[in-house]
Amino acid sequence: MPEISRFLGIIITMYYNDHPPPHFHVRYNQQKAIIDIETLSILEGNISPRILGLVIEWAAIYKTELMQNWELARLQVPLEPITPLE
Repeated sequence: MPEISRFLGIIITMYYNDHPPPHFHVRYNQQKAIIDIETLSILEGNISPRILGLVIEWAAIYKTELMQNWELARLQVPLEPITPLE
């Protein structure tokens, strides 16, 4: 599962050949969630509101890059790192 970004202890990853809809995985300590790229809503899992807010802020900025990485993952080619939230 390639890591595409890491900030403030939050790890963002994507799987190759993952199921639709386009999404990414979030890990923070013991918390895990899957976030829909288009709607930026939680598809599965649970993370604290503070972490979710940071992830949504980051994902809104980099939605285009997330979709590009989703397409790269579907093609089984290396993913591009995405700038962390500062």
